[in-house]
Amino acid sequence: MDILKKILFVACFFLAVQSGYAQTAVQKAFEKSYALETAQKYTEAITTLKTVYDPASYEINLRLGWLYYLAADYKTSATYYKKATEIYPNSVEAKLGYIYPLSALYSWDEVIVQYKAILKMDAYNSQVNYSLGLIYYYRKDYTTSKTYLDNAIGAYPFDYDIVVLCAWNNLMLGKNEEAKKLFNRALMLKPNDSSALDGLKKIAN
Repeated sequence: MDILKKILFVACFFLAVQSGYAQTAVQKAFEKSYALETAQKYTEAITTLKTVYDPASYEINLRLGWLYYLAADYKTSATYYKKATEIYPNSVEAKLGYIYPLSALYSWDEVIVQYKAILKMDAYNSQVNYSLGLIYYYRKDYTTSKTYLDNAIGAYPFDYDIVVLCAWNNLMLGKNEEAKKLFNRALMLKPNDSSALDGLKKIAN
């Protein structure tokens, strides 16, 4: 019995040592990848991380998604970000990261899917509501855009980007009085702002 205990102890000891070594190797790979990223050597940073790649690692997949994005390999970037979202389905950071390559690939329908998934967890996320409002604004779906922009401006009523987009969206919906108030608010944030002044001219005409 004592011999069995000793064998188990030795086995556990070696497993602990190996586990500690693996973790150190991963940490070193991350550290080196940061230095290479700073030097804009993205391919080398990717190669460094791949030496310790574990498909079940959220952290490595997320990091590779970012590095491939910086290297302008958007399809591969999207692949790794997607893996990260599958490992942690409720991760907002992974979904926001995934949106970078999707946007670069003009995969707007998938971008919308990711944004809406975030809103299921965080309904009043101003960044996401603004971004969805912007997408629908450019699609000329001003009614849907307003739904998201109202949430965004409710949280940040004195943010220039949100205010001026809400103003233009209201103008497109024919809500001139609401648009006028918001264009004037935008001018408080950016005096002589050309976008706000142009909007006010359109209302006056």
